Amino acid sequence: MGKLASVAEALLTPHGVDRYLELIDPMLVRRGIRGRITAVRRQTPATLTMTIRPSRAWRGFRAGQYVRVTVTIDGVRRTRCYSPACSQHRADGQLELTVKALEDGLVSGYLHRYAEPGMVLGLSEPDGTFGLPDPRPEHVLLISGGSGITPVLAMLRTLADENHPGEVALLHYENEPADLPYRAELAELVADRPNFRVRFACTMTDRGGDLHGFFSRAHLDQVAPWFGAAETFLCGPVPLMDSVRKEYANEGLSERLHTEEFTPPAFAAEPGEVTGQVRFTRSGKEFANSGKPLLEQAEDAGLRPEHGCRMGICFSCTQLKASGPVRNLRTGEVSAEDNEEIQLCISAPCGDVEINA
Repeated sequence: MGKLASVAEALLTPHGVDRYLELIDPMLVRRGIRGRITAVRRQTPATLTMTIRPSRAWRGFRAGQYVRVTVTIDGVRRTRCYSPACSQHRADGQLELTVKALEDGLVSGYLHRYAEPGMVLGLSEPDGTFGLPDPRPEHVLLISGGSGITPVLAMLRTLADENHPGEVALLHYENEPADLPYRAELAELVADRPNFRVRFACTMTDRGGDLHGFFSRAHLDQVAPWFGAAETFLCGPVPLMDSVRKEYANEGLSERLHTEEFTPPAFAAEPGEVTGQVRFTRSGKEFANSGKPLLEQAEDAGLRPEHGCRMGICFSCTQLKASGPVRNLRTGEVSAEDNEEIQLCISAPCGDVEINA
């Protein structure tokens, strides 16, 4: 069978078998992963929850990891990272992705408008190091805000499926009661598990939640008074993450705090490096270096390079730099090697730079 497939692949070169299989049914492709949406629901006005059946190349994920989801919008492939919200032990093997519509979110807005059962999405292998260790910690505290609930919800559901005997608590923050997702489902999940606890906090109102106001030590003491003996997993907006990090640092517990960034950090080039010309050779576009990351400069020039997370974790925007120095805005390192692969979203030019794109 393998030999026949190799012969067919050779006969169909340069397009390959997958090019033709995709025309028949995208779920038949042998290389790459596709996912067909089997159900869609809207828990809150801003969120879309999709149940997705992956194609046969899918090998599962670990709670806390993310996958890259690709859709084609106006002829351009667009990729974003989303963390499954379901248990890694889900019996039917399907994925659950909950996507929050962002004000300027190209992919999230597209999915909110057009996602429906039958739609096929591109999926990647799962990635990321944020997740529960093996063996599991005895006590686990999960803290999240906004769309940061998805990876920690996967952890909570996974621990529930494993009948975890230790203390487990989820503390989740939203602005308003109407924004709180999964309330009924989580109430049902913890109903017969006395060692599991879920508390919702509303930051902008004094009603509708279990707790109110922003993260505080008082919230920690109410939800998980045993937090000093737990491993804590945190995902959410920057102000929440900064507050939790500060509290854990004050308590000498930073090593027990594990975090996942969902919000791109503010990138800025060094003022003295905003010089030179940027040239994208294949498109022939050339413009003065503005100091922004190369992805933003390309978009400002009317180019549409493929990209995903915009924060340097998904590598979708990787391109070959032919020449010139660039600064990695996450590490601060400057590299001037020729013919080097760089990520456009976190690389800023430090002078004349040429990109093969």
